[in-house]
Amino acid sequence: MHDIYQFVSGPMVWIAFIVFIGGSLFRLIQMLLLIQKKESFIFSYISLKYALRSIGNWLIPFGPVNMRNHPAVTTVTFIFHFCMLVTPLFLLSHIVLWDESFSIRYWALPDTVGDVMTVLVIASCLFFAIRRQKMADVRFLTSASDYIILTIVAMPFITGFIAYHQWGSYPFFMVLHIISGEIMLMAIPFTRLVHMLFAPFTRAYTGSEFGGIRYAKDW
Repeated sequence: MHDIYQFVSGPMVWIAFIVFIGGSLFRLIQMLLLIQKKESFIFSYISLKYALRSIGNWLIPFGPVNMRNHPAVTTVTFIFHFCMLVTPLFLLSHIVLWDESFSIRYWALPDTVGDVMTVLVIASCLFFAIRRQKMADVRFLTSASDYIILTIVAMPFITGFIAYHQWGSYPFFMVLHIISGEIMLMAIPFTRLVHMLFAPFTRAYTGSEFGGIRYAKDW
């Protein structure tokens, strides 16, 4: 187990980051080339003003009408994204790794807050899974890959929570936690998780079209 830990916490980390960064650049370049080839006219009306206006309004909870029409989903979605992004960055154990590797230090979340946010991410994934089963219109658009993606997102938090509280075999769950985190990182450019990269561009396009051409709000 020690050798496995050394591998997944060493060379595998670099592999995961290389795949993530390389894959992200590939997908972004691929997107821009596709636009240039098929809809190059989009570049003629992209507006920084309307792009930022759209992005800003869609970052406000319950700002857009569609969010107000679905309060439960909106609430869970914002909690999920906030906790999923903030928790890994500000956990003390993760900051220690940044410090050991790159001498980067910054403020950490209290352990209790980190625990609560971890549970909220796991509960949100469960909410999304149940929603896909119970709502007919969502179930119609759901495939097995959607559940796989939810599992990929939830596993780093589940295994990290178990490892931190030392339930069962700590070395086993620690290795599983690291591996699941690396899998999630590498999956981002090649699954629907890529919306993390594409969302700002989508909002920029929509905001520019509505604001600069239709003279209307897109929220």
